[in-house]
Amino acid sequence: MNDLPRPELSRRRFLTQTSLGLAAVSTLSGTLARGSAANSRLRLGLVGCGGRGAWIADLFAEHGGYEIAAVADYFQDKVEKVAQKFQVPVQRQFTGLKCAEKMISQGGIDAVAIISPPYFHPAQAKAAVDAGLHVYLAKPVAVDVPGCLSIRHSGAEARRKGQVFLVDFQTRTNEFYIEAVRRVHAGAIGDFCFGEAIYHDGRLNRKADPGPPEARLRNWVFDRALSGDIIVEQNIHTLDVMSWLFRETPPLHCTGTGGRRVRVDVGDAWDHFALTYEYAGHVGVTFSSRQFNAHGEPDGILNRMFGTKGVFNSKYGGLVMLRGAGESYYRGGETRAIYKEGAVANILAFHQQVTGRITTNATVEPSVTSNLVALLGRTAAYEHRQVTWKELMASRQELQPDFSGLTE
Repeated sequence: MNDLPRPELSRRRFLTQTSLGLAAVSTLSGTLARGSAANSRLRLGLVGCGGRGAWIADLFAEHGGYEIAAVADYFQDKVEKVAQKFQVPVQRQFTGLKCAEKMISQGGIDAVAIISPPYFHPAQAKAAVDAGLHVYLAKPVAVDVPGCLSIRHSGAEARRKGQVFLVDFQTRTNEFYIEAVRRVHAGAIGDFCFGEAIYHDGRLNRKADPGPPEARLRNWVFDRALSGDIIVEQNIHTLDVMSWLFRETPPLHCTGTGGRRVRVDVGDAWDHFALTYEYAGHVGVTFSSRQFNAHGEPDGILNRMFGTKGVFNSKYGGLVMLRGAGESYYRGGETRAIYKEGAVANILAFHQQVTGRITTNATVEPSVTSNLVALLGRTAAYEHRQVTWKELMASRQELQPDFSGLTE
């Protein structure tokens, strides 16, 4: 997570704005333009004070345009740690399953950063938009189709009301990804033949010993209903790049399998998936993921797309380039600091959009689509059959975590 030199970061941020089509500016009423004066500090409510939430709160503070004005998490210890650091008074600290709703209903904030387990995202985002707040939302946006449709509606409603709604994907802020995908869309590698999407990694660590009700929340990444399973919560990064290459045109169908065979000591999420997505024109993309020790085999978040004239090749945190002759070749570059720099770029973009009254909310629809692509693959693997996009979109099945023994 080392920073690149400042000029590179500035260029990347500039490209971020142009790539997301942020030139369109909406007209806002005075009431909805909270915090929109130039150089104003936005009063931010943080939902989710765990590892990433606490980390991203530091980045918001380092930006200089935000005041951490309220904090919310189920766990008192997490809330207190972040609150102490940013001197948030006790009356602006909220706990329990409905911590976000409690914080939003009290008022006194301009925006929320939702860094909670994905299951909670749709309800928390809706509450924020209904209350007239700007929304900064972590990926993935939801764990099921109704949740994705709810986020789509909230994003559209925010735009209608003149509120910003931004989803935090790092890859779409990176200059090398942006330029490589732009060239692919311009025909640099020709017609697509087939592709690969890969997310291989070691296991994540348990946060608590299984057993007590609270352990389910502390270990939420291992819980299907809270996280959406690894294909939604983590693997969505590579599936989002795949979807981006296809201009967010959804696949026709997906087949595949997977299971839970190695990491079996906590939760019910699977530890591997193996799928094939088929797009129009008989273009297949194979996808595989694992989340366990592979005894020296390399990890990585990789995408390759083979075309009639060249190849798109990317690694999150590594090299992004196009291979081919002549105009098909693009040298690209390394993305070693993408994890931090992507978040920094999105925090900057969020502030610029709020203060500039830019409410195109261009990140919402691509994020919903890539989330649905992940759900298509999960459904095909869970049910061991081919599942079509049309069938997925007709689904109204909702995942419901076990909240017994927990406090609202």
